Amino acid sequence: MNMANVMAALDIMWKGMLGIFVTILIIMICVFIMSKIGGKK
Repeated sequence: MNMANVMAALDIMWKGMLGIFVTILIIMICVFIMSKIGGKK
């Protein structure tokens, strides 16, 4: 098990996880804004 490969894999993994969390946050903000813009019945 090469330590350089493990560190490279962890580097790729945290970037992917960060991307997923940022995407979820952006979607939540969009849904919040759309619910505020949409009229209440």
